[in-house]
Amino acid sequence: MRHQEVTLDDKFLLTEGRVFITGVQALLRVLMDQHRLDTAAGLNTAGFVSGYRGSPLGGLDQQAHRAEAHLKAAEVVFKEGLNEDLAATAVWGSQQANLFPGARYDGVFGMWYGKAPGVDRTGDAFRHANFAGVWPKGGVLAVAGDDHTCKSSTLPSQSEYAFQDFEMPVLSPGDVQEVLDYGLLGYALSRFSGLWVALIALADTMDSGATIDVSLDRHRFVLPENVRMPAGGLGIRLKDQPLEKERRLRTQKIPAALAFARANRIDRVMLGGGRPRLGIVCQGQAYKDVVEALSAMGISPAEAASLGVAIYKVGMPWPLEPIGLRAFAAGLETLMVVEHKRPLIETQARAALYDLPAHARPRIIGKTDENGGPLLSELNSLSVAEVALAEEPLKVAIGGLADGVGAE
Repeated sequence: MRHQEVTLDDKFLLTEGRVFITGVQALLRVLMDQHRLDTAAGLNTAGFVSGYRGSPLGGLDQQAHRAEAHLKAAEVVFKEGLNEDLAATAVWGSQQANLFPGARYDGVFGMWYGKAPGVDRTGDAFRHANFAGVWPKGGVLAVAGDDHTCKSSTLPSQSEYAFQDFEMPVLSPGDVQEVLDYGLLGYALSRFSGLWVALIALADTMDSGATIDVSLDRHRFVLPENVRMPAGGLGIRLKDQPLEKERRLRTQKIPAALAFARANRIDRVMLGGGRPRLGIVCQGQAYKDVVEALSAMGISPAEAASLGVAIYKVGMPWPLEPIGLRAFAAGLETLMVVEHKRPLIETQARAALYDLPAHARPRIIGKTDENGGPLLSELNSLSVAEVALAEEPLKVAIGGLADGVGAE
């Protein structure tokens, strides 16, 4: 049998099947696939990407230069930023192109990239650009490279709280496949809600390579029908006044983002069945850590489900979609939130479940246990061993059925 011819360009050129690709290359693939999807939908769009390098996105500019021919074929312009905030301002400008006569494209999809310190210094540009919004046939992804363990930074970093303050929805991919999937989902979310969308990039994802599915027909997004759009839509507009931007963002754009997340099942049950008593909520890399921790405890997914354990994987940690979380929490005795660094999801989960009747509201543990004592650290980055060592609440929640099963 003849082997199928394989080339190094397959990672960017194939539109069905599987390819080997790194996390950074998958970010560039997002831009190319967005153009392909738009072309198939009858749209004449272009892309613009700008930012400032820094680990774990230190090699993005090099990869972009190597893939220049493929980016050009997808009508994508790559322009390194002099610094992060000037790059963000340029991406903001890409969303204004269609507000004036002479636009050559139906819209421009933009991408900003930078390390966590660049997120901090770019706050003013992010806030103004997000309040202004995006072009409905454009959209923006802001890719933030976080360094939880301070391997190549002056301080450990966690950018989700900054994006929460800027009121930008945050997506948290846990592997290379999700970098591609969440990237394209992020553009659809941005266009629908009118918001900039952040995507968290960690070294475990960006520096790794994996064989992923690149079939274009996988990306079919549901546009919620129960969202009432205002006159003029949710996108960027001329002569928009600050207080009107704020009103539209809080009362219409954020709710639209939540409706989109719900309709497209960004957050979903990954393990369930029967009558679960312990629900574990996690996002991105933490989801993989939870699965590995169960394995280290000698518990298979099937055994975990039979013991009354369910897992809820959050793809959009802010704003946390409450309806899906409440449905998952119904009937649970304990809800355990496993997340790296500070308790972004745990705090929102407490607020989302607070109004439930006492008999229907599970106790919530995560950074602290049910007695307020420390459980999972807010420092550094959680290891699989640390997650496994938090098994005592699991034993209690499932009635001791896992007694005798210990972490290695």
